[in-house]
Parts: sequence; structure tokens; C-alpha cells
Amino acid sequence: MGLVVGCNHADQRRRTGNSGVATNSVAGNDSAVVKQTINTPARVYAKPEVPVLCYHHIADDRKSDYEVSPTTFTSHIKILADSGYHSISPTQLYDYLVHNKVLPEKPVMITFDDSRVEHSVIAAPAMEKYGFRGVFFIMTITYNKKNYMTTDQIAQLAKAGHTIGLHSWDHTMVTKYKETADWQKQVAEPKKKLEKIVGKGVEYWAYPNGVYDHKGAEELSKYFKLSFTLATKRDSIQPLQTIRRMIVPECTPQGLLKSMRQTFGKKKI
Repeated sequence: MGLVVGCNHADQRRRTGNSGVATNSVAGNDSAVVKQTINTPARVYAKPEVPVLCYHHIADDRKSDYEVSPTTFTSHIKILADSGYHSISPTQLYDYLVHNKVLPEKPVMITFDDSRVEHSVIAAPAMEKYGFRGVFFIMTITYNKKNYMTTDQIAQLAKAGHTIGLHSWDHTMVTKYKETADWQKQVAEPKKKLEKIVGKGVEYWAYPNGVYDHKGAEELSKYFKLSFTLATKRDSIQPLQTIRRMIVPECTPQGLLKSMRQTFGKKKI
């Protein structure tokens, strides 16, 4: 699977009708039954994609396409704000895909992999200046280590309104999880520990190296509402577990906008 690199590089009842759209009957406090639309995988797969950006290192000593300078990152956030984009959370994306909820005009999701300390000290303040919030996928083996976020920094991001997701224990790819013990070590146990740190559920996952297979996507659906790849191809049976992202390398603000249009298209959301 090729990587997408931008800048030009329950117990509720479920019924399905002929339209292929399911509904849940949910009883409110007044016992009134509210029908909630639930899209089938085919309908989720067919919906226009929302641009999802993925950043890794934010530093001046550029070594790869996975790294941007702090100045470049700040310029990217500024042009998104100046161009009328609104940052959205994974929960908003889920509700759009599954329940047809309306998103803000020109939505974009801004995500970060690998738990780097600059995500807390550089990225979060730059986004907050424009009223944006991001999604930080944590590789939990890095807790409190040099160049990586502390558990206190992770908790503070959650308190500030950002979303915390899981990026595995030690960045082992999902395709290598063969035994139940692997899933416990890489997913179940880190998820519980991360939830304790942030004081809320961790409902979103980013695949290490962006690599997945259908079996892995199916298994992850037991743990997470959405999972994010870096791959060009989605799984039509598990579209919620294979949300595409665009790696953002060093590039101009104008180049970022151009790559977003090229990668995610211009379909009306």
C-alpha cells in the first residue's frame, strides 16, 4: 500500500430497510423513542472524504518527509484558519459518517503520530491560537522519555479539548499481531492505561506505519469507533477502521492546500 504524502510528494435494536440505512431506537429520559440513522458500511464508504492531515516531527533539523519546521507548521495552521477551515474531532467525523450529522464548513482534521514532545509545546499552542484542536495518537512505550511527551502533558492536552488516541504500545504493525497476547500487549492494555491518564475513553486508533489488513481492521472495530491509516486504499467492508490521512512534509502553505484538494477531492460534504 502506498503512503499518502501531501505537498506534491450494543443492546439497542437495529433495523435495516430497503435503503440500506439502519436505525437505532433510543429511549430518552421522557421515554420517547428517537430513531437514529446508522449508515451501512457501503454508505459510509461512499460519503465524501474529509481532509485528515498527519504530522510527525516538528523540528528545524529536517531529516525526512515526516518532518516540518516549527515555522512551516505555524504557517500551515494560519493558512487553514485564513482560508475558512474549521478543525473537527474524530467524534464529529464519526457522527458525519455514521449518523449523517452536519459538519462545519470546510472541515479538516489535524492529527499527530508518535507522541513527540513538540506536539505539546509547539503544535497545540499554535492550533489553540486559532481556535483549532488536534488529535494526538500516543505510542505508549514513550511515556516520560526524552523527546517524548510526559503523561502530564498528555493529560493536559485532553483537558484543553484535544483528542487523545492510541498508536499502539511500541509501533509494531497490526499485521504482526498473531496471538491474543499480541492484541493485549499492543491494544487492550495500553488503551486502559491511556484512558486512566486522560480520565476518559480512548476511542480512536492510528495504525503504526499506516499498515493494516482486513483481519486487523475487523479486530480493531471491537476496540475503536474509528481507525486511521496512511494508505491510499480503504477497506470497503471496514471503512470506519480505514480512514485515510495525508502525511504533511515540509512545504509551503499554498502547497498544503493544493495537496489537500488533490488527495481528498472536491466533493461537497
